[in-house]
Amino acid sequence: MLLERAAIPRYKTCGGGLIGASLAALPPGLSLKVYDTAAQFTFALNGRGERTLASGSPTIAMVYRSELDAALTEAAAAAGATVRDSTALTTLEQESRTVTVKTNRGDTLRARAVVGADGSAGRVARYVGVQCAQVDLALEAEVPVDERTADRWRGRVLMEWGPLPGSFGWVFPKGDVRTAGVVAARGNPTALRAYKEDFLTRQGLNGPRPLHDTGHLTRCRRPDSPLARGRVLVAGDAAALVDHWSREGISYALRSGDLAGHAAARLVTAADEAEETPTADHYGRQVDDVLGVEMRASGALMNLFARNPGLVHTALTRLPPAWRRLDAYIAGRTSVAGIMATPMARSATALATRLPRARESAPPAIRSTTEA
Repeated sequence: MLLERAAIPRYKTCGGGLIGASLAALPPGLSLKVYDTAAQFTFALNGRGERTLASGSPTIAMVYRSELDAALTEAAAAAGATVRDSTALTTLEQESRTVTVKTNRGDTLRARAVVGADGSAGRVARYVGVQCAQVDLALEAEVPVDERTADRWRGRVLMEWGPLPGSFGWVFPKGDVRTAGVVAARGNPTALRAYKEDFLTRQGLNGPRPLHDTGHLTRCRRPDSPLARGRVLVAGDAAALVDHWSREGISYALRSGDLAGHAAARLVTAADEAEETPTADHYGRQVDDVLGVEMRASGALMNLFARNPGLVHTALTRLPPAWRRLDAYIAGRTSVAGIMATPMARSATALATRLPRARESAPPAIRSTTEA
């Protein structure tokens, strides 16, 4: 059974870019409309040093998250799952071999295993006790554009390293709509909103009335954060499985969801606690062996980026091997761990520790106010 808090299809704040690892993890034959595929990537450093590079193997597919989630729900139903949307979990309890779930509709449901995929602020994450090492705020708008603007952005993604530590802005093309936003560490929403306004204005996306204008928190787990509690598992955002640097979470959700599904199937046949504990522990090890390694590498990259975004920008835009590595990661041919293990990345990390830490610069809107 699949319980979905909202009515399907439902809007969710998300860039909607499927990298190679996400595409490889989708169910075979999934019916999903792709609105564009990025063949070019434009990089900029807070509005300066803009440079556009061509992808050697265009991969990243632009979709709407609402349509992706609806397609996955339909695939689950076709595979035999009972789907109940507009149904929120209210309480969760365990005893013996049973998990009891109560919903806002007054249902009392009993299961041998539960997988929480209800997001980073969901009830299941709190029940399991997920702990985070990094929490960021993302602000995003979906903006309709005219034909001329659509042509200018077709097949091209923008990534701009922003003025706040660890921040960036993005523009993703989706036919006659552009998904654009900014993200930075939680704690300075006024500065982030100012950066968003400045960023959208510079990209010509601040005029039209947005279809959606939202924000959400992204959370990255601590390495020792639990992934299970008895017969209750967490996956995806609920487990805080998100890339520290790019804040990409779809590929983590799809891969951890697959592992959690197999673990849940094993829990169903577990006779007692002596069997369920090794099953839950095995799931945690599987996640750590694949996604945990990636998150530790992305954490190292994030530290490098936050310390000196200019160094990262220069490497990507001026050193062809650096761009080829990132392009290979986007296509799914390598991993962040693979990138950070290269001599170039090790040298950049060593150099960044010797250089002065980049100073936080205010977005132009804030700078103008201060100067006034």
